[in-house]
Amino acid sequence: MVVDLAQLSLAERIQLVEDLWDTIAATPEAVPVTDAQKAELDRRLARYQSSPADGRSWAEVKAVLLRQTQP
Repeated sequence: MVVDLAQLSLAERIQLVEDLWDTIAATPEAVPVTDAQKAELDRRLARYQSSPADGRSWAEVKAVLLRQTQP
């Protein structure tokens, strides 16, 4: 079945993307991680482990982002 995606409503296209993402997220081990991404994750983990108090909680980050986006 061939569907003209432009003919779908915005809500239908968003749902399609969500459904597609769900199929990808169901097998995270199948998503390749590059060596550069692994190195960056290792760097961030090491930085956190060396001084965990330097980080911010999700609540703090979320509050800052919400303040920045409100008029």
